[in-house]
Amino acid sequence: MSEIKEAEDNARKMVDDGKKKKNDRIASARAEAREIIKQAELDAQKSAQSAMKSAEESIASDKAKIIEGGESEAKGIASAATPKIDEAVELLINEFERAIHA
Repeated sequence: MSEIKEAEDNARKMVDDGKKKKNDRIASARAEAREIIKQAELDAQKSAQSAMKSAEESIASDKAKIIEGGESEAKGIASAATPKIDEAVELLINEFERAIHA
């Protein structure tokens, strides 16, 4: 009888050890999964920040080009208008004088 009891005890111990190992593996796998998710979230956040920084740099570059183009165009308009200022002033004076004498 003692051999049977010993075999039953050994079998029970093996089952208990198996359950413990299973539970330990599950706990370990869950912890590893949490770490993987945490790292993935950090990587996603870094990637989003990098994309945002790149977009901001691109926008700043485009803005500078637009401003530069606008300034250049304004200078061109001003330089084209400068010779005509005297002509415009004379035209306005003539129109004013005509309105007064009318």
